[in-house]
Amino acid sequence: MLYDFLKSEKSCNLRKKFRMKKLFLFLVALFLLSFISTDIQKGTASYYGNSMHGRRTYSGEKYHKDSLTAAHKTLPMGTKVKVTNLKNDSIVIVKINDRMSAHGRIIDLSMAAAKKLNFVRAGLAQVTIEKIEK
Repeated sequence: MLYDFLKSEKSCNLRKKFRMKKLFLFLVALFLLSFISTDIQKGTASYYGNSMHGRRTYSGEKYHKDSLTAAHKTLPMGTKVKVTNLKNDSIVIVKINDRMSAHGRIIDLSMAAAKKLNFVRAGLAQVTIEKIEK
């Protein structure tokens, strides 16, 4: 009797509805998780050398080593981020105005930003970056 019910049309409709309900709930959960995603990243930072001074950035601005700017792989141009050096807890706020290649770092900072974070001599620093605004 149970076997006949499982083969019946009513049972097939119930299974389809159950699968659709599971798919719907999964998509809703995925949609909601996209809003919860954090705007904090952790990784290695580097800085632009003096040879980049005066060159055009991706945004069209000229790079100036004394400005508080940075390059990031994906953040929109004009986004402001708070960068924290994890070694010494120094903080700087920079504006994203350039793109960078995927070379194992999460951000490339201007010389001025690297000085404020106290890692010019080391060349690299472990940092967190937190999106502030666009």
